[in-house]
Amino acid sequence: MNLPNKLTMLRVILVPVFMVFAACSRYGTADFNPAFALIAGILFAAASFTDFLDGYLARKNNLVTDFGKFMDPLADKCLTTAAFIYMVACGVCSPVVLAVILFREFAVAGVRMLAAETGTVIAANMWGKVKTVLQMLTVLFYYFAAALANPTDAMAVGLVTQLLCWLCGAATVLSGGIYLWQNRKLFMQAK
Repeated sequence: MNLPNKLTMLRVILVPVFMVFAACSRYGTADFNPAFALIAGILFAAASFTDFLDGYLARKNNLVTDFGKFMDPLADKCLTTAAFIYMVACGVCSPVVLAVILFREFAVAGVRMLAAETGTVIAANMWGKVKTVLQMLTVLFYYFAAALANPTDAMAVGLVTQLLCWLCGAATVLSGGIYLWQNRKLFMQAK
């Protein structure tokens, strides 16, 4: 297993660890633990950095593998989806935004499966990358702001996070629509 694939697997391993600290932070309750929120933010930042690093190393050193093509986006989806689920549970993200994110990921996975049947590999487009970066920045803002803000700033942190989540939802719809439109020929070829 090459280094980029090991970094991808590290990200997969960090997801449940992040989930433990995200769950234990209990934002929005009397039991809120800012230290756990900060650790969750640091873990999410580290996992997000491995996303950039594994792709960079794979392309730079010509280490792109089928395993990496499959696991890298799966690891990203697990990480960001887990974060948004906890943000919905804490009341700072609308379930509508989470549903949009999940629908887009299922739709893209379906298109990729159709493409795989014809031997076509579909690379991520710029809008998908913008969506991913915006989602990651939103999650990072939430956990670091929740951990470092004064208790009196909780309403402001929640409001800004909600606005960022809706922006993520809009970017998700845009990137998903563009992705489906660019690959519409696959639907016509499907039997």
